[in-house]
Amino acid sequence: MTTTFQSLGLSQERVEQLEQIGFVEPTNIQARAIPKLLEGRDVVGQSQTGTGKTAAFSLPILDRIDPQEKSVQALILTPTRELAQQIARAIKEFCGGQRIFILTVCGGQSIERQIRSLQRGVHIVVGTPGRVIDLLERRELYFDRVKSVVLDEADEMLSMGFIDDVKKILRQTPKERQTTCFSATMPREIRDLIEQFLNDPVTVTVEQPKAAPTRIEQRAYNVPRGWNKIKALQLILEIEEPSSAIIFVRTKRTASTLTNKLQEAGESVDEYHGNLSQSQRERLVQRFREGKIRMVVATDIAARGLDVENLSHAINFDLPDNPETYIHRIGRTGRAGNTGVAISLVEPMDRRMLRQIERRSRQNLKVCKIPNRAEVEAKRFAKLQSQVKETLAGERMASFLPIVRELSADYDPQAIAAAALQMVYDRNCPNWMKTDWEVPEHTTPKPNLKGKYNRNNKHKKPLAPNRSR
Repeated sequence: MTTTFQSLGLSQERVEQLEQIGFVEPTNIQARAIPKLLEGRDVVGQSQTGTGKTAAFSLPILDRIDPQEKSVQALILTPTRELAQQIARAIKEFCGGQRIFILTVCGGQSIERQIRSLQRGVHIVVGTPGRVIDLLERRELYFDRVKSVVLDEADEMLSMGFIDDVKKILRQTPKERQTTCFSATMPREIRDLIEQFLNDPVTVTVEQPKAAPTRIEQRAYNVPRGWNKIKALQLILEIEEPSSAIIFVRTKRTASTLTNKLQEAGESVDEYHGNLSQSQRERLVQRFREGKIRMVVATDIAARGLDVENLSHAINFDLPDNPETYIHRIGRTGRAGNTGVAISLVEPMDRRMLRQIERRSRQNLKVCKIPNRAEVEAKRFAKLQSQVKETLAGERMASFLPIVRELSADYDPQAIAAAALQMVYDRNCPNWMKTDWEVPEHTTPKPNLKGKYNRNNKHKKPLAPNRSR
C-alpha cells in the first residue's frame, strides 16, 4: 500500500497545498517522523541533507499554528543564514494562501527590520542562535507562547561553537514545548543535549548513504610524505578532469590558499566561505549551477549552501574528522540516478581515518598513486589528438593551408604539423608543469632514535646521547 501525505494525518488543507506544489508521495523521513510529531511526541531525526527533513518537521508545525494568535508559536534554529532562508522559503510554499507569518532572523541583516516584523506579529521564527539571543536580550523576542522548537543540523551548530547558545535559548522556552532535533551525526555533546532538553523522544533514523560502487566510484590518492599536497591535487585534476566539483577543506585559510593556487594555474575555481556577503554567495552559487565555474573550494559548514545537481566529483583535499561527514560529503555527487566520483587525498597521518571510513561505508576505497609526469603528458597528448581530429573535420582549417604550402618549400610537412602541435601544447600547459618535477616513490622513513625510546624495547629509557668523557 502506497503511503500518502493524507494517510500520515495531515490536514486536508495541507494535503491539497502539497499536491498543488507537486508533493505526492512522502519520503522515508517524512513518513516516519510526521505521524509522531502530530501525536505530540518529541523526535530525534538522524538523516542527511536532501532527505526531505524540512517538510518532515515543518508540516506538523503548520497544522498546529493558530493564525489568529499574533505571537511566536514555533522556533527553528539553524547553523547558517543560507539554511534559515532555505527553510523559510519552503515553509512559505507549504502555507499556500494561509496567512501564517514567517520571519528569518540572522546576522548580516537589519535587526531593526526584524524587530519591526516581530512587533507586527510573527507566527514562526527561523534563525541562527546568535541573532536569536541578540533579540532575546533586547526583549524584542518572546517565547512564552512557543509550542514547537526545532534544532536543524544540530551537529553543525556544535561544530560552529553554537551549542551553549542553543542551550541558553532552550532554557527560555516553555517546558511543555514539543522539541525536534535533526542531526546528520550524533557526537556525545548532541546526545547530552537530547537527554537534557527532549522529553522521551522517538528516534527516527534514515539509513545513511553507503555510496554504492555502481553510483559513486571512490578513490584514495596516497600523497607521499613531505610532498606538496596542492601540486598533488593539480596532477589528479589533470587525470580526472571533473566537469563540476566541490573540493572540501577544513579551514577558510586553506580554502583561500588552495583557490589562489588553482586560479594561478588557470583552473576555473572559486572559494565559498562564511566571509562572503550574502549577495556574493548567491552570485557564486548561481555561476556554479550555470557551469560558469567548474569547481568550488569550501569548508563543510559553508558547503551546506551549495546544493548543485549533476555534480561529477566530490574531492576531499582534507579528510574530515569523522566517517559520517565523509559519507555526507560524497553523497553530494551521484544523485538522482547519476554516477559520481569521490576522491580523497590521503597523507600518512590520515591512514587511520581512512580505515574508519572504509569500515563505516563497508567498502574498500581504490588506492591510487599520484599521477607521474609521463601519465599526465600522455593524458594531455590524447586530449590534443582528439582536438586535432575535431579540427580536421571542421571548415576553418582551409584558411591555414596556404601557410602550410609556403612552409613546405623549406620543411617537411610532418615537422610543420609537429611544430604547430608543440605551440598549442606549450601554450595550454600550465607553468607548474613546465618545471622539473617528479612524484617521489613511497618509502618508509627510517626511525629517528635520537631522544626517542628504543623501539626494540619499549620499557628501556631513552637512548643517551654519545658523550665523550
